[in-house]
Amino acid sequence: MAWQYSGTNQKSTAELDWLAQFLAHPLCNPRELTGFHHLREAKLLDKFLGTNNPFKEEYGWRKSAVTVRLPNEKSKWPSESAAPEMIIDGVWHRDLIDIITSTFQSEQFKTFHTTPFRQCWQVSDDHVIDILSEAYSSPEMLHAHEDINKLPCELDGDLEHVVACLMLWSDSTHLTNLGDASMWPFYMYFGNQSKYLRGKPTAMACHHVAYIPKLPDNFQDIYRGHYGQASSREILTHCKHDLFHAIWDLILDTWFMDAYQSGIVIRCADGITQQIYPHFFSYSANYPEKVLVAGIKFLSKCACPRCLVAKKSFSKMGMARDMRHRVRHVRMDSIERQGRISRARKLIFQKGAAVNGKRVGYQLDEHSYVPTTNAFSERLLQFMVNFFLLLVVDQLHEFELGVWKAIFTHLLRILFAAGGDSIQELNKR
Repeated sequence: MAWQYSGTNQKSTAELDWLAQFLAHPLCNPRELTGFHHLREAKLLDKFLGTNNPFKEEYGWRKSAVTVRLPNEKSKWPSESAAPEMIIDGVWHRDLIDIITSTFQSEQFKTFHTTPFRQCWQVSDDHVIDILSEAYSSPEMLHAHEDINKLPCELDGDLEHVVACLMLWSDSTHLTNLGDASMWPFYMYFGNQSKYLRGKPTAMACHHVAYIPKLPDNFQDIYRGHYGQASSREILTHCKHDLFHAIWDLILDTWFMDAYQSGIVIRCADGITQQIYPHFFSYSANYPEKVLVAGIKFLSKCACPRCLVAKKSFSKMGMARDMRHRVRHVRMDSIERQGRISRARKLIFQKGAAVNGKRVGYQLDEHSYVPTTNAFSERLLQFMVNFFLLLVVDQLHEFELGVWKAIFTHLLRILFAAGGDSIQELNKR
């Protein structure tokens, strides 16, 4: 209590309770506190962490570099590969196959559902309602399970085929109130596990895939060294898009794509050897990052990453015809879309066209695409995967903290402007 009420008055009762618990711990020896000094112990802790880096290779982490090509208006090159390049080092990432293998061999696997099923509520003899709650009981999971069991047994005909339901997230995060420290992680969960389990931090169900660097602070200096002038804002945005997909191209390597097609044999934690087929089911992110994944322009003519509803039609949201339009005009990945991107990049690098110029816009503006080679499209289109449908609604970002909050604030302003007792009426309702 003398410690509690001496020095600063910022110490809480909870901190005092923690101190008592630490002093009572069997590993705590009060005699070791003799001569204790915070600065010295902090240096020893830094030294310890320096030799116990969590990003060590034995933990599955690798440090790689990716390349981004630098365009410039009116600068022509024989091909895109001849254009100046910028090497971005310090991409910390893990192999997806390593994550899948280690997870299926861990105790966590014992909470996984390897055989999907349809969950229903039978209201009456002739009235049955599908319950859509978990990924492993979704129609997509059932279809994927059916598809992999139609494949020829290339590795071992006696092995059960299991879908590894991969659910991706990414979120660029500002770490401090003051300063510009930030972190951009990609991470993954398995949909084979119940959301009620994987939502608990104690379940250790989140698997970090990569930590993404941003363009270097001396980007403009490097650019000026190649072209003698600073880049425009459009070129800077273009390079950010290219960096994002270059890193995903690094993660979706040949080893993973072979497993995506043929599966991997894993002796799982229950002692049973199974053939695991990784499949992507969702990619959850806020709108700015969905724009990056989809390869479209931010809040442009066709602003939705999942459909082709024009921005001028947003006022019809909620109407039956609006939903019909969204169903009929879903964004579709295709060879034709890839061809448009390829032609746009040739115009930029080989003809010196502006990134946001009319010639490039002629190829891309109809559906608001950007001239970025999409890693998901390049890797998954051959398997008839429409990567646009991976971009699911994010309840947290798009409703609870994002769009709904902005709409509600706007409605309150309208009611204040209207005057009278409109705010009180809203409170009553």
